[in-house]
Amino acid sequence: MRPMQPGKPPELPSGEQFEIRHGNQRAVVVEVGAGLRLYEVDGQPVLDGYAEDEMVASGRGAILAPWPNRLRDGSYEFAGQKYQLPITEVDRHHANHGLVRWANWTCAGHDADRVRMALTLHPQPGYPFCLAFTAEYTLSDAGLEVGVTAVNIGERRAPYGIGHHPYLTAGTSLVDDASLSLPASAYFEVDDRLIPTGKLLPVDGTAYDFRQPKRIGELVLDTPYAQLARDDDGLARVRLSGQRTVTLWLDSSFYYVQAFTGDTVTPSRRRQGLAIEPMSCAPDAFNNGLGLRVLEPGESLPTTWGISVS
Repeated sequence: MRPMQPGKPPELPSGEQFEIRHGNQRAVVVEVGAGLRLYEVDGQPVLDGYAEDEMVASGRGAILAPWPNRLRDGSYEFAGQKYQLPITEVDRHHANHGLVRWANWTCAGHDADRVRMALTLHPQPGYPFCLAFTAEYTLSDAGLEVGVTAVNIGERRAPYGIGHHPYLTAGTSLVDDASLSLPASAYFEVDDRLIPTGKLLPVDGTAYDFRQPKRIGELVLDTPYAQLARDDDGLARVRLSGQRTVTLWLDSSFYYVQAFTGDTVTPSRRRQGLAIEPMSCAPDAFNNGLGLRVLEPGESLPTTWGISVS
């Protein structure tokens, strides 16, 4: 962080704040992780975010790269070499949610309704590859759009995946009272450490079937979904409905979605927002290869998702 100058207020936990507005919409993107701290419409929260004077917790609004979700024991093998990453989910002994969410991103452009953030991820122990990221947040009549592009600027092929971690709220005090529509016909069986076993299970006849809207109730979700149905425009849409309907859409670069009811977050915040996490690859993809991309030197991968409210 930058040194504090005399007479200057202390640095905010999430760093510099970048507000964007369009009509009745307002969003705030932060320096730390280029995270989405706040998004509201008509003064009402669309995300269960966090305050300006708080440190982000539970991945709220974070960009998850160069892998989303859990990497078993933080270890993997790539191109004949074994690598070990720091363990960040200590209770389950996993490397969780990548390497960029605590980094200080740089603002590369800021207009009234758009902000563009940039980061170079340099080689480090456990991930000796070099990636350049740009993340652009834009507000329009259609809502919020988030585009992230990663470019392999190193000389080596790099394993890669990306995800995002917004917690949606539809105006209910708990997610229990909200209705969820999630167009996935299968979900991953996971072990007791929430790592996929390799078996895809059909949602038919299970509590995890949200292809038709239904109340979440007391169901506990920390569940990776697959086989997403897409509309004619190629987008998959997940909807959370309560006092309003919040729609999260994701483009074809995202193959999977994790749904998380927030039962393990700080007790005072549990089940207040539903995390709907677009993921380009499955949990533990560096080991199981499900959706894993390998970026050649100079190759880029753009991804786009967004939120609308009705």
